[in-house]
Amino acid sequence: MSEVKHKVVLITGSATGIGRACAVRFAENGYNVVVNYSRSEAEARETLKLVEACHVKGLLVQADVGNDAAVRDMLKQVEAEFGRLDVLVNNAGTTWFIDHADFEALTEEKWDRILQVNLKGPFFCVRAATPLMKKSGGGSIVSVSSVAGIGGEGSSIAYAASKGALNTMTKSLARVLGPAIRVNAVCPGPVDTRWLRAVMTEEQLEQRTANYPMQRPAMPEDIADAVFYLATGTTLTTGQCLVVDGGRTM
Repeated sequence: MSEVKHKVVLITGSATGIGRACAVRFAENGYNVVVNYSRSEAEARETLKLVEACHVKGLLVQADVGNDAAVRDMLKQVEAEFGRLDVLVNNAGTTWFIDHADFEALTEEKWDRILQVNLKGPFFCVRAATPLMKKSGGGSIVSVSSVAGIGGEGSSIAYAASKGALNTMTKSLARVLGPAIRVNAVCPGPVDTRWLRAVMTEEQLEQRTANYPMQRPAMPEDIADAVFYLATGTTLTTGQCLVVDGGRTM
């Protein structure tokens, strides 16, 4: 832990779910953690408490990642507080649960918001974070994508399209940011979070994953495992989209 005690990770959308699990995982391993949220302030403060309970420093920053000016301001706050950034986890995302055959329900407004947060948001964060990461000696970027971006399923067509584009952008960014910064993505299948539980009961989730080789949905901590590995457990892996879905897509 002594080797990483001064290192800093910024995790977008870390108020709940996968983002919170990532925040705790990095904190447990000695990283100072920037907890970002858009609207869920109470939950974000709970995440901050969990981080600080690991005897590291935490910083709470409200910013909509789809707003470029807000993202740039967030990185200024990170630099002012810590003077460095070693890991960026692009976790913030949004969607609407819309039947893929219901074209009319997927309005232009919904399309724009999904792409703004899920695709442009990670780009805004990478663009704003890169100078500070290079100043810190390099680092790692991990985006939380989805198997929806590989197979075209998922909560909506726009969501799947946004994640497919994020997967491609991961490769593009890896090419231009190496060797100083590695860029990878994690592609989860169903994850047992508040987001999914809003539209699916525990029984439905179990039924959906019963035929997967691992016979269960992911927990947020499973995805945090993969994020932490890509960020810290390898020095040569870049431009990869690691599927973590219990074997469904193999």
